Amino acid sequence: MQGHAMCLKLFLAIALLLLLCVQGGEVSRNHRDANGTGRCIEKERQALLAFKRGLVDKSDCLSSWGSEAQKQDCCRWIGVSCSNQTGHVLQLDLSFNVIRSRLEVKMISPKLIELQYLHHLDLHEIDFNGSQIPDFIGSLSNLRYLDLSDTLFGGKFPSQVGNLTNLQYLDLSENYNYNTNAENLDWLPRLSSLTYLDLSFVNLNNVFNWAEVINKLPELTNLTLFGCGLPSPILSTLSYINSSKSLASVDLNSNKLSTSIFLWLSNYNTSLVDLYLSDNLLAGSIPDVLGHMSSLAYLSLSINQLEVWAPHSFASLCSLQSLDLSSNDLTGSLPDLTNLSLQSLDLSSNDLTGSLPDLTNLSSLEVLRLNNNKFSGAISGTHFSKLSKLQVLDLSWNDLAGSLPDLTNLSSLEEFNLYNNQLSGGIPESIGRMSKLKTIDFHMNSLEGVILETHFSKLSKLQVLDLSSQNSSKSLVLDIHADWIPPFQLDSIILPSCKMGPYFPKWLQTQKNLSYLDISDAGISDILPSWFLSLCRNVEFMNLTGNQIRGSFADLTLEFSDSSINNLILDLSSNKLEGPIPSVLSKALYLDLSNNNLSGSISFLCSSAAIGLLFLDLSRNNVSGEVPDCLTHLENLVMLDLSYNALSGKIPTTIGSVFRIETLKLRSNRFVGQLPSSLKNCTSLVLVDVGDNKLSGPIPKWLGVSLSYLVILMLSSNHFNGSLPTQICHLTDIQILDFSMNNISGSIPKCLNNLTTLAQKGISILEIKHFLGRLDGTTTYEDDETLIWKGRMQTFKSILGLVKTIDLSSNRLTGEIPSEITHLVGLVSLNLSRNQLTSQITPEIGNL
Repeated sequence: MQGHAMCLKLFLAIALLLLLCVQGGEVSRNHRDANGTGRCIEKERQALLAFKRGLVDKSDCLSSWGSEAQKQDCCRWIGVSCSNQTGHVLQLDLSFNVIRSRLEVKMISPKLIELQYLHHLDLHEIDFNGSQIPDFIGSLSNLRYLDLSDTLFGGKFPSQVGNLTNLQYLDLSENYNYNTNAENLDWLPRLSSLTYLDLSFVNLNNVFNWAEVINKLPELTNLTLFGCGLPSPILSTLSYINSSKSLASVDLNSNKLSTSIFLWLSNYNTSLVDLYLSDNLLAGSIPDVLGHMSSLAYLSLSINQLEVWAPHSFASLCSLQSLDLSSNDLTGSLPDLTNLSLQSLDLSSNDLTGSLPDLTNLSSLEVLRLNNNKFSGAISGTHFSKLSKLQVLDLSWNDLAGSLPDLTNLSSLEEFNLYNNQLSGGIPESIGRMSKLKTIDFHMNSLEGVILETHFSKLSKLQVLDLSSQNSSKSLVLDIHADWIPPFQLDSIILPSCKMGPYFPKWLQTQKNLSYLDISDAGISDILPSWFLSLCRNVEFMNLTGNQIRGSFADLTLEFSDSSINNLILDLSSNKLEGPIPSVLSKALYLDLSNNNLSGSISFLCSSAAIGLLFLDLSRNNVSGEVPDCLTHLENLVMLDLSYNALSGKIPTTIGSVFRIETLKLRSNRFVGQLPSSLKNCTSLVLVDVGDNKLSGPIPKWLGVSLSYLVILMLSSNHFNGSLPTQICHLTDIQILDFSMNNISGSIPKCLNNLTTLAQKGISILEIKHFLGRLDGTTTYEDDETLIWKGRMQTFKSILGLVKTIDLSSNRLTGEIPSEITHLVGLVSLNLSRNQLTSQITPEIGNL
């Protein structure tokens, strides 16, 4: 027995040794013997160092690569892995995921071909800066894995990759910055072992035989050709039957494919698991051929022009888990989906009508999106009675009416969107028992009634709450006890027009994770609490406009880091705030304090922290004194409104340093002197309103030369004199030109017919909108303007683009009304009254 045991042990030892040899002993640098000596091949070490010399390593990520004694073993270098037996370099991975920085390429050393045993090369996100992939890449004959994605290489497509006949994984995607083109894919069939191929954003617009080429890759399982401009396969390709039928995942999103693509895909009926055909040119019916893809688990046909459900489109898709048909033109009611084991169903942005479908049999559903359709009628609890696994329910942007039912049976629901419908009545208290809810968005309905603490009793995971109303006559009332401590920590609180006053809601100070707060028009008439500014610690957007909030910023405790207010969008307009403006607010990105009782100077603008300020509205307050001559650092300011205050003195010359400004409003103050000539540096100006001041001097000629984008120019109610410069005829975009109530003399220029926008009938825009240039691109503002219309002062905003007027009234103009003015057929109002004009009115005035 002992002899047998000894033989068995010897056999197992030999077998283990053989297994290690067969595996090649490949190990990563992190699993090698910590006490081992330098084992890398000298020739390969020198090749790696030559490769490093061709890189720009600003973060010194490759500090472990070197010639020093302690760095001799290249197998210990970051990104390098070697064979445990031979010491040959097997893997080079310098992707962002490994070194956590982006290297730049000056040149690729040809010595890289010394790494003849290399089977894995990953340079994902290395910046080639438009340089070409070297031809010798095709000499690394043992490569099985090659990732050159998002490397920004340029030049000709690297067809030398076709020499890498052992390649199994190839990713050349996301090099779209240099519009990488491929004249053909004739090199691709030589990669007969390829299982994974990603050529996303490579321009294959003229490669008409791409499908035939793919058919010649017998081992291919994963194919991604996202955004390649692919044409539909040519007819000879469609009949080609691939013997392997290996394709399991196909992503052909964002191309130019028609429904003929399904004939090619039908070759893979039994193998396809994932199929993505979004954003193509698919039109007409959803083909029956889909119903034969019995292995299909994920199907996306979104953003196409599909119109009709074919009777058997989904008949046999018993494995289907996710179906995305959003953003098509589907009409009518849903087909029979009862045989499917769907986990996700997206039919948003179609033209589906009628009542909500009965989905009770789809008990596996976790995500349901039916938003942006034309479903009508009421929401019934029976529609979703068996969907206990449902996590996302989106019925927004429909025509659903009636009241909200009790949906507590949806015990797994996390996201509940019903916004932009016609729902009425109250919100049932039972919603407070849906303990997994993270998002409640019911905005833009006509909900009313009382919200109690019980509505939130078990909502400890709630992050987004949006109950804003679209109906001014109906609103929700939050009847919350002053000492209530909510169970949640919200990220977004969006409750405009929800009445929660008269006291400032104390429970807000318990919310430590707030990034978005809107409690505008909430009926609050309390004093601004001492802890208010501490809310700004994490908040990026805060809107409290339209309340009756009283108090002074000077009464607030500022026990928080000033830096916390950076990038804040703060709207406290239309309240009753008093006192001076604290300098800390200059760090905001967007600051609207208009329509309050604020006083003192605006010296806070001199703070260097104001460099990030994009929008400032202090109109309709009581601020006074001179505008400080310290505006040079406001280089990012796009909108400045100081109108309707008590500011005096001259407009500072440093206003010309605010060269990105598009809207400048200084109306109804006490400014004197001339318009500073430095203002001509502000060439992006669209609106200038300095009306109702005490400005004097001639109207500058440079207004019509340097400020060529002006749409609105208001100089009314000042002491401007001299004649009208002909240069104003260069303002081809002008829509509102008001020089009324000045001392302007001379004749009306005959060149007014050059005002192109006023010479055209019709309207191009309703509002005049500006983007403030935030990273998310969403922060905008709309201009408004106040002017005399039909004998009284009126303010226009949402239809400001409709107002096209010239007002030269109450001046000392002489001579005749030039016939050229009758070419301005787009004018809605022309006022030349109270001047000293002579001669006859031209009969062509009827053209206006």
